[in-house]
Amino acid sequence: MLADWLTPVRAALDAREQAIEIFFRDDDAGWDDDRLYALLDCFRDCNVPIDLAVIPDALSPSLAGSLLGRWRRNPFLLGLHQHGYSHNNHENQGRKCEFGISRSEEQQFKDLLVGKQQLECLFGSALDRIFTPPWNRCSQATADSLLKLGFQALSRNRSAAPLHIGTLQEIPVAIDWCGIRIKSAQPWLALGQAVADVLYPEYPAPLGIMLHHAVMGVDDLEHLQALLQLLREHPTTHCRLMREFLCEPKAVDAPASAFPLEPQAVLTAMQSYLLTKPL
Repeated sequence: MLADWLTPVRAALDAREQAIEIFFRDDDAGWDDDRLYALLDCFRDCNVPIDLAVIPDALSPSLAGSLLGRWRRNPFLLGLHQHGYSHNNHENQGRKCEFGISRSEEQQFKDLLVGKQQLECLFGSALDRIFTPPWNRCSQATADSLLKLGFQALSRNRSAAPLHIGTLQEIPVAIDWCGIRIKSAQPWLALGQAVADVLYPEYPAPLGIMLHHAVMGVDDLEHLQALLQLLREHPTTHCRLMREFLCEPKAVDAPASAFPLEPQAVLTAMQSYLLTKPL
């Protein structure tokens, strides 16, 4: 049965004495819009918030408008933040990385700045000052650039190598939904056990669960809906948006631009964006 895979999750939650805060981060917004909308509808129907890590160079004006419309209808159910710039691998060997050791701080800063400006032009105050690097990997130069650009938080894997992050906060994910499912012969049982394993009482909240809508089908959504319903109803769980974990969370009625920029910088970024994107 569909609910069987949640048996260890329910047992772990029942055993907790303290509440735990949970967030869902879906990566690669800008790819496969139809599957993204299906995922967003799933979260909306369950009344559970979700954060989208948005690829600036992959985002179309039509998707941006749709996401902004959803945010305006209920900003407490949707978070939007930057996911790299183009999501391209720049490493010649080893693991894939867009913001890795092969790129200078100057190169990384430029991409981060342009991507930030493009998203600001399209989302305004809906954009959170959070950065998720593609493949959850980045270098010290990335953290240094993020600080210079006024970001508040960096979100990677819980097991990522530590960086000197200064005033940046870390909001890590612990569960890779698609990674666990793809690698296991019994995907749903493995996923349920993985979630249960990180729900032990000492786990430092918040607990982050990472999704990738572009490789999630109907079966994923059915199992995800069951998990969302359990988390929504269980007394020890509180599902949040990532911005709620920031030391200085942004008000949802913030000014039109959450990141003050010079007018010419905004104009240049938008012109560059529109030259490469179909209207």
